[in-house]
Amino acid sequence: MSVDEAKAVARKAAFAARKEAFARGQGQAAELLADVLAPHRGKVLAGYMAMRTEIDPTAAMAAHQGPVGVPVILGAGQALRFREWSPGCAMVAGEFGAFIPADGAWVEPEVVIVPLVGFDARGYRLGYGGGFYDRTLAGLRARHGVLAVGFAFAAQELPEVPIDQYDQRLDVIVTEQGIRHFP
Repeated sequence: MSVDEAKAVARKAAFAARKEAFARGQGQAAELLADVLAPHRGKVLAGYMAMRTEIDPTAAMAAHQGPVGVPVILGAGQALRFREWSPGCAMVAGEFGAFIPADGAWVEPEVVIVPLVGFDARGYRLGYGGGFYDRTLAGLRARHGVLAVGFAFAAQELPEVPIDQYDQRLDVIVTEQGIRHFP
């Protein structure tokens, strides 16, 4: 089985687990995320607008003391850019239906909250398959230090995420059950 085929199989299982976890609620996950972000006040943070059954980081984003951006997909095969966001700003539907600010400055994050489909105990994440976050993290890490914070339900943990040379590792994962660091 190829890495792409293995990722497709893992994605199916992780989506099912995420759907069940979403139905149970995210508990104090956003508060735990805010605790992880607190030492990074003043830094540019990238979050995301939760879609479908994704765990929602909005409360932690709103609590961040510093600029916050959300991802904008510019096109297939490209890294993400981040447009400045604040609670209540005008939003429009972007690619894949994700909401993005209608206008605003572009920001370059130092801390990135990364959505995911699945993750493993090594700190690897399984995304949606477009490679947007892997390209983005690689580009940011080539320019400066970046903290990649995965945000997920604990049920999304997989025994092992299939990886290739392009997959970027997370530094931290935050779930409703706690915080794990990957040194």
